[in-house]
Order: sequence, then structure tokens, then C-alpha cells
Amino acid sequence: MTGTLDHFKDLLERERAELLSASEGTSADRKPVELDQQSVGRVSRGDAMQVQAMAKAQDARRAARIMMIDAALKRIEVGDYGYCAECDEEIPEKRLAVDPAAPRCVKCAG
Repeated sequence: MTGTLDHFKDLLERERAELLSASEGTSADRKPVELDQQSVGRVSRGDAMQVQAMAKAQDARRAARIMMIDAALKRIEVGDYGYCAECDEEIPEKRLAVDPAAPRCVKCAG
């Protein structure tokens, strides 16, 4: 798998960069909603609060995915990448092609 390690490392780094960029792009949506009734009506404020909640939830999912990617990159660094964290069996390349950050084989993940 040594020839494909560079490929998976590249995929992981690209996905990480995309997630960080997306997080930066939505930072305004996560800001607190102002209470000024003059500039924002009740319905508009409710909509803004819903957008804010959705943006925060999406950013939390991004952060969790970045943690998974960082863990996979660490496994590449120490030589454990491609092996199941539970049973220590090799994770098939087809599974890693679907999710390069997968820490477990299909059997242990199920």
C-alpha cells in the first residue's frame, strides 16, 4: 500500500483544506443574531436564528470530520494507516477509497 499512501494522504489533505475553507466561508452565519427590533422583524430574526443554528451544526460536523482526517494523517505518519483500530486487520483499499479517514474495517465498523 506504500504507493497509494501518498494518494490517500493527498485526498485527506485536500478534503481538510476544503472543510477549513467552507468553515471560514460560513463564519458570518454563525455570529450572534442581534436583538434590534427596528432593523430585523420578529419573523426575520427567527429566520436568522434558524440559519445560525444550522450553520453551527454544520460547522460542528465539519470539525468532527477534520478530527477524523487529522487522526488518519497521524496514522499515515506513524505507519498505522490502513489497519483497523479494532482488530488490526488491513482495511481494504476499496473501503479507504470511499472514506480515506476510515479507522475501522467494515466488520468492526458495523
